[in-house]
Amino acid sequence: MKRAATGSLIGLALGDALGFPTEFNDVPSILAKCGPWREMELPRPAFVTDDTQMTLALGRALKAASSRGLCGPERFAHLARREFVAWNFSPDNNRAPGNTCVTACELLADEQRPWRDASRLHSKGCGANMRVAPLGLMPWLSEEMRAGAAQTQSALTHGHPTALAASDLTAYAVKLLAEGAEPMGLVGLLRSYAIDNRTRYREDWLGDLWTRSQDPSPEHFIARGWDECLAILERLAAAVRDANPETDPCLATGAGWIAEEALATGLLCFLMFPDEPLTALRRAACTSGDSDSIACLAGAFAGAHLGADAWPAEWAERIEYRQELLELGALWDKEA
Repeated sequence: MKRAATGSLIGLALGDALGFPTEFNDVPSILAKCGPWREMELPRPAFVTDDTQMTLALGRALKAASSRGLCGPERFAHLARREFVAWNFSPDNNRAPGNTCVTACELLADEQRPWRDASRLHSKGCGANMRVAPLGLMPWLSEEMRAGAAQTQSALTHGHPTALAASDLTAYAVKLLAEGAEPMGLVGLLRSYAIDNRTRYREDWLGDLWTRSQDPSPEHFIARGWDECLAILERLAAAVRDANPETDPCLATGAGWIAEEALATGLLCFLMFPDEPLTALRRAACTSGDSDSIACLAGAFAGAHLGADAWPAEWAERIEYRQELLELGALWDKEA
């Protein structure tokens, strides 16, 4: 068995740990500190950031949801909200988390507050989609559930329409790769999906979230997000055609601090090396932008594509949170 879920979760965490020491550094500084990028080694100990921590929080929510059968939108939002708040107050939340996540989680802690009132509609930070991979790894989810839950988990913290669309696209990309899609056709599949969903506002999941914006209609609200994602996919397609592995990927598809750029640059690193997962992680970690989140996403894509055996045991055996990552991966691989 490929064990795509295990491969994706372990890859996500490995990329996160590899990029943790290089975040906020420019490429010359990374090379001076780490040596040639193709030889970068996993730190000892292999600590991860809030990217992996919040992925696990979402994974716990999904595990709780699936234990009760099919889960409706409000029940899912409640479970994800509970796990995100628990993460925020955990003593392990000491990895420089983003301000949007922390602020939104503080508001979500007030159980009397509707979750939509806690959402930060101005923010499309990459915190929306660096944690969404589990939703692409649960094989029994319908498209409606996967897309609705992907957008909802984003909206709990990052309510900007581009954050919603990028989270949906990220989960869909992981799903396609886990199911065996060819990497070189992936951008076209994502573009078609974005076009098909451009004006589809998932009201059953998002409720009246759009009314907190200045948009005249829910369709106008969500289309803004899909349009920005379509634009970055065009840049990604051009970057893949003209890719130079020795050039900082952030120069082609953005630094990754915002959701659509994190998706595109993580995909670019993966697509340059679809059969060389460690090279993809190293290229992603040696970037001038949000290196841990870019490498986190590149690892999720590579692991979904190649499976658990993509990662050398010497790396996989010492990643932080290894046991919980393996347990979730085994659960979803068993269902595949």
